[in-house]
Amino acid sequence: MDAKETISLYEAIGGADTVERLTRRFYELMDSLPEAAHCRAIHPDDLKGSEAKFRDYLTGYLGGPPVYVEKHGHPRLRMRHMPAPIGPEERDEWLLCFRRALEETVPDMKLRAIILPPVEKLAYHMQNKA
Repeated sequence: MDAKETISLYEAIGGADTVERLTRRFYELMDSLPEAAHCRAIHPDDLKGSEAKFRDYLTGYLGGPPVYVEKHGHPRLRMRHMPAPIGPEERDEWLLCFRRALEETVPDMKLRAIILPPVEKLAYHMQNKA
C-alpha cells in the first residue's frame, strides 16, 4: 500500500506563479478600489516593497520556501504593523482585497476555503485600534 502523497497549499495553488499573481492583484485592488481607501491610506505611496514582503510571507505561510524568514527573520506581524492604525475599516478593506484577489487567482473553491479562514483570523489579530 502506497502512502498518500501530500503537497503544500503553495504547491496546490500553483506555486510561485500563483502567489505572485495573488499578491500583485491584491495590491492592484487596494490601489484602485474606492472601497479600500482607508486600507490604502495606511500603506506607503509606493507599494512595491509591501508587495514583495507580502509575496515572500505568503510563500512561506502557504508551505513554500521560507523566503520571508530568510530575508527578514521571524515575521512578528503584529509588532511590525503597530505603527499603522488598523481598525475595523482597514481590516475589512484589507480582507475585501484579499478575498477578491484570492477568488481571481485561485480557481479551486476548496483550496480557497482552506486558505481564507486562517487569513481572516490573522486580519482580526492585526487590528490595533477600535
